[in-house]
Amino acid sequence: MTVQLERNGAVCTITLNRPEAMNAANTELRDELRQAVEESAADPHIRAVILTGAGKAFCSGADLKSGFEPAEDGRPDVGAALRDHFHPIIEGLRTMPKPVIVAVNGPAVGIGISFALAGDLILAAESAYFMLAFVNIGLVPDGGSSFLIPERIGFARATEMAMLGEKVPARQALEWGLINRVYENDALKAEAEALAQRMAAGPTRSYAGSKRQLNAWSFGRFQDQLALEAEIQHEAARTSDFLEGVTAFVEKRAPRFTGS
Repeated sequence: MTVQLERNGAVCTITLNRPEAMNAANTELRDELRQAVEESAADPHIRAVILTGAGKAFCSGADLKSGFEPAEDGRPDVGAALRDHFHPIIEGLRTMPKPVIVAVNGPAVGIGISFALAGDLILAAESAYFMLAFVNIGLVPDGGSSFLIPERIGFARATEMAMLGEKVPARQALEWGLINRVYENDALKAEAEALAQRMAAGPTRSYAGSKRQLNAWSFGRFQDQLALEAEIQHEAARTSDFLEGVTAFVEKRAPRFTGS
């Protein structure tokens, strides 16, 4: 299983479980994660959810080798993958009528940032970092990150993350307001569990109502942004720069982009 579910009383922990691939989202992981999110949302006995990763990473992004089915032209059908598979995960986390605590135990890259920021309270280990790496392979932010990030940290910093593709360490992410708390690596799991147990014992309907209020003023725009991201990402995946970016990534060299 590429996604594990563990119950501890009224708390359910969802763990991305491809540690050998830094929990990159292949087709199996994305489908199992969607199922786990939907089951957790529907189960009345679960009152709080933790989302985390196995091993040293939270999620290193979509698996470029096996994360997308091909379109008619033979290139990755990124648009369909986003609309049909990844967006339901993001929206499911965001609208779940119970608190979602994300324990970012390591790198959160690409779609991994979206998984994290779709939660309600984001905790991170000292060694964690956040990175919009799309630009490094000729793509654009997706998974709602072009909405979730500027909403949290502002336009200027979001532009920096999107266009420079640099790592944002956990402490810097906290200072920027991207996440809620940072803990020592060895303490993260226990802190996330303690917070989840506290919230599981709290007023579930109050939490659900707060989520509805916080979503209400922006969620329509969020869905529009998801649709726009899928459209632009599909276009970007058809460029020569994307092919060069992926080739350079596999060959472990600097890409030679031409703007075509």
